[in-house]
Amino acid sequence: MSFNKVTRALAGIAAAAMLIPLAACGGSGNGGTATAEGIPAKGTDDGTEITLWTRSPLERQAKAAVEAYNKSHKNQVKLEIIPNDDMEGKVGGASQTDSLPDILAGDVVRIPYWASEGIFTEITDQIKGLDNLDDIQQGHIKAGTVDGAEYTLPFITDVSVWVWNKDLYKEAGLDPEQGPTDIKTFTEQAKKVAALNKDGVAGSYLAGQSGGALVFDLFPSVWADGESVMNDDGTEATLNNDSMKAVLDSYKELANTTNGLGAGSKEETGATWTAPFANGKIGVMPYPNTSLNDIFDAEKSGGFQVGVTPIAGTSGKTSTFLGGDAMGISKDSKHVAQAWNFLYWLMQSDTQKEVFADNGYTASNIETLKTAYKDADPRIQTINSTIIDGNGQTPKSAAFNEAFNAAGSPWQLLVQNAVWGDGNLKSDNQAVTDVLSAQ
Repeated sequence: MSFNKVTRALAGIAAAAMLIPLAACGGSGNGGTATAEGIPAKGTDDGTEITLWTRSPLERQAKAAVEAYNKSHKNQVKLEIIPNDDMEGKVGGASQTDSLPDILAGDVVRIPYWASEGIFTEITDQIKGLDNLDDIQQGHIKAGTVDGAEYTLPFITDVSVWVWNKDLYKEAGLDPEQGPTDIKTFTEQAKKVAALNKDGVAGSYLAGQSGGALVFDLFPSVWADGESVMNDDGTEATLNNDSMKAVLDSYKELANTTNGLGAGSKEETGATWTAPFANGKIGVMPYPNTSLNDIFDAEKSGGFQVGVTPIAGTSGKTSTFLGGDAMGISKDSKHVAQAWNFLYWLMQSDTQKEVFADNGYTASNIETLKTAYKDADPRIQTINSTIIDGNGQTPKSAAFNEAFNAAGSPWQLLVQNAVWGDGNLKSDNQAVTDVLSAQ
């Protein structure tokens, strides 16, 4: 059953209410009270303690970066890992009491709103002064750019890829070395695994109540076909296109297939959306590369074998969601020069190799991605290729959270309608636009 207009209206009201926590910051995008004016080009390393907040899904990579910095610098970074669902409230509260950390890292799709609300200190001159600026993944910089002023750099890059369980593929009579090449083969392969009729095993999985996971999973297929999800200003949804319909139809077909989608897909809030695949219960699905390292480690101890390939659209062309966390120096920092020392250090190619490449994580430095992974697992090289080829995108809108990520967002309702109901893509797209254009 399709959600009615009252439901959409209530969702819009709830989404708009989420803007309130940062209202005290203004909205001028002036970077608050801290300033980076006159600090050394490489920052200052004098033994100061620097505080840094980031989200729990990226804990493994964040700890690697902080540990490497602390071992090689007088400054010491104190890292606080924030549960993903608590991040918005914690930042909102801290922004109103001038108690933000020195360095704030957050979901790149939320960065445009934070930057526009004055959460960060402007570091335009410092960013433009980086010798290797052209080598740095630009999506996380653009996300934190407001009226030409730049506030953020990449912290941890997370990309979406298709993964498949080679053991289940073999059981299903599929070639375990050949993953999906387009939406059609994705659906066909998922249905083959579903037909095994194994207890607890499903063809695919979808986080039906997590707008953030859904954009990460589904947008790349649309981009791969040359379509868009929003206009350039981020004020209008463009989801009513043939590619989006093909993706949604694929999941609807799986939802209507016995064992096509894993149990709980419709209710999944995102808290455990990667677990079914990690537990060996899902044939094929979109997945965050930052969650693959644990699976690769488990393989060595007898776990199932996993395949990785870029996400494709209907034509076979590929794309990815350039996600993860961007970082900036907060408006409340009393140690701007020291905080910049950490940001500067992390952007260097040798640091990117040490922290990310040597640990099998995805670097944010394109040159590092091209040169530092020659002996890496071929699947990691496949993951890196999704960034190197330049086809990945990071959607940008100050209202992205309210339109897409928030619980009960019109985007989440659009997917619920299309996959488990009788959706009207045109009207549901308009409901997303209504939220985007209201900001």
